[in-house]
Amino acid sequence: MILRQFYLNCLAHASYLVGDEHTRTAAVVDPQRDVDQYLAFAAEHGLQIRHVLLTHFHADFLAGHLELRDRVGAAIYLASGAQAEYAATLLADGEALDMGRVRLVALHTPGHTPESMSILVYDLEGGGDAPHGVLTGDTLFVGDVGRPDLRAALGWSAAQLGDLLYDSLHGKLLTLPDATLVYPAHGAGSLCGKAISRETVSTIGEQRRSNYAAQPMSKAAFVDLVTADQPDAPPYFTYDAVLNSRERQTLSDALTREMTPMPLDAVLELAARGAQLLDTRDPIEFAAAHLRGSINIGLTGQYATWAGTVLSRDQPIVIIADPGAETQSALRLGRIGFDHVAGYLEGGLHSADARPDLIFSTERLAPEVAAQRMAAPNPPIIVDVRQASERTLKHIAGSLHVPLGRLMEQIKELPDDRAVLVHCAGGYRSSIAASLLQRSGRTWVSEIAGGIGAWESAGLAVAGAG
Repeated sequence: MILRQFYLNCLAHASYLVGDEHTRTAAVVDPQRDVDQYLAFAAEHGLQIRHVLLTHFHADFLAGHLELRDRVGAAIYLASGAQAEYAATLLADGEALDMGRVRLVALHTPGHTPESMSILVYDLEGGGDAPHGVLTGDTLFVGDVGRPDLRAALGWSAAQLGDLLYDSLHGKLLTLPDATLVYPAHGAGSLCGKAISRETVSTIGEQRRSNYAAQPMSKAAFVDLVTADQPDAPPYFTYDAVLNSRERQTLSDALTREMTPMPLDAVLELAARGAQLLDTRDPIEFAAAHLRGSINIGLTGQYATWAGTVLSRDQPIVIIADPGAETQSALRLGRIGFDHVAGYLEGGLHSADARPDLIFSTERLAPEVAAQRMAAPNPPIIVDVRQASERTLKHIAGSLHVPLGRLMEQIKELPDDRAVLVHCAGGYRSSIAASLLQRSGRTWVSEIAGGIGAWESAGLAVAGAG
């Protein structure tokens, strides 16, 4: 048996290839949308990808099941409760898919979503009585369980799914042998859970001992526990969950259309009609000079997640990138199903060298300079755009808390007669926030360079809980 985990750091996403060396057959579970790495691995090991399984309709990324179907003819498999527009084999609870001496068995584990399943992996050559491992999707993570509150827009309450999740965890997964390896679909940083470990492989026994949600408790206590203190879900989550059940264009088709170089005048014309100018350069470069009205979401951070949070799906996107980074910028949008890229600014920001009237900058203040301005008459409003859990640990006294994901809906609540000084943990999210504030018409916008981390390193005071 061959079992390989592929981990995509920017989305904290784990996918898997399971293969049988005797029949040279392989299955891919929960693939990302750009599938070349699976094809390369299969070719290197002499395998043919015949099957692709989704543990559920993922909300945080667009899966690559249609890409594998179209590239290599892989058959798609879903749990029997799932409904999709494309042809798929629906696996009943306990139904097996045999690949020579490797067996995959569907274990229905609803809770994160109503159609969730886990995949038991048996190595029949090594003794097939007990599973070698279980691919748990978003039902069980290392240190956590999948949140049950992401299907409210589709008619499922968190309490309903929490009930199902309890039964799936305590009645099914935790009954597996302690030595069974646990292979989840996400690691730390994913918003599909609230306390996911950085480890991406564990065992049932270890999770029974250390996972807070796996401890003995009543169903009511479990539901209260797993529904409390969940982070805000980005607005694209429901969009992606639905799109994963639909027939749609493949990533290669989308990129072929999107990789269109556009002269500056054409970009400005689109922007005047509502197009979103997405600058994917490093925040420091963006602060020094950027096109008026552009939004900075740098490729160096959680680019796709924040793009899905702050960008509209109703208006086209024009990419402004360092030359050579245009395809990567569009590809990573494609991973979350954002296929409405109209093109990219030809030549990057240098195409506007002759138009200084179009170029803006953002002050990035050293912490000491920011502190001086805060102590001066008519100080700026300090806006903390971190998550509530981060702010609870420490914050700058007197700052306002407006999480980045809610900034645009709360922007009118900020006084418009004072300058705004934005900060986050290290400077990535504050650059997004500053660009959104400038795009909305705010002119006196600056950032604390290095965020609250730099603030503390400079010996400046932070307050505790609050």
